Amino acid sequence: MTSAEFTQPSRKQRVRTLWISDVHLGTRDCQAEHLSQFLKSYHADKVYLVGDIIDGWKMRGGMYWPQAHTNVIRRLLTMAKRGTEVIYVTGNHDEFLRRYSKLILGNIQLVDEAVHITADGRHLLVIHGDQFDVITRYHRWLAFLGDSAYEFTLTLNRWLNHWRARYGYGYWSLSAYLKHKVKTAVSFISDFEEAIAHEVTKRELHGVVCGHIHHAEIRKVGEVDYLNCGDWVESCTALIEHWDGTIELYRLADAQARAAQLKAEMVAG
Repeated sequence: MTSAEFTQPSRKQRVRTLWISDVHLGTRDCQAEHLSQFLKSYHADKVYLVGDIIDGWKMRGGMYWPQAHTNVIRRLLTMAKRGTEVIYVTGNHDEFLRRYSKLILGNIQLVDEAVHITADGRHLLVIHGDQFDVITRYHRWLAFLGDSAYEFTLTLNRWLNHWRARYGYGYWSLSAYLKHKVKTAVSFISDFEEAIAHEVTKRELHGVVCGHIHHAEIRKVGEVDYLNCGDWVESCTALIEHWDGTIELYRLADAQARAAQLKAEMVAG
């Protein structure tokens, strides 16, 4: 039994909304199997795909598309067929889709941004976030240069978790750990959060759901509710809105730890 299968609940949990971002289908570091199991665990009225779901940048240099990546697409299509509203918000790595913005195919919509109204009445801007990243927006060659060093840490991350799984340990993100420890990265994250919060205030909205920087978080930035989905490359995280409007940050590592503890208690009992 894989760690992805081990964390799957026996019954689907009914929730109001799911947000996922930065899946990067088409890359070797995409955690597609874990994402498929996550999606199978929930029945949601709405699913927001908050950008960089397909990595068009990487696919220009060669095709990598295993069955696990197709399974993610099939799972989302199945959810849409069964009544879930799927809203695909474009990002910078799937910017080739921006020419088709406002396209509607049944229960699937393609947009550049959206406003979500929570069950408790908050109006949240849903946007990928690359519009607020100066490096990506104005100096694309720097973004590509940064990707090379980033890919090296992701390769180490992939091999580390391969061996962790072999020895029965849960998922742990080396790349996310390093990001939190590097001072310049922490400063960049803070600047990004401040910039996007300023835009939300200007639009007189209550908060924002975004992705882009692969740093999952729920916190207040001034008076703004800042919610970042994280990613399915490094951290394997998502946002879940429950029926009372509360929004929970899901982390795969935490889910695996809870499942392991429950298993140990059942064995002990």
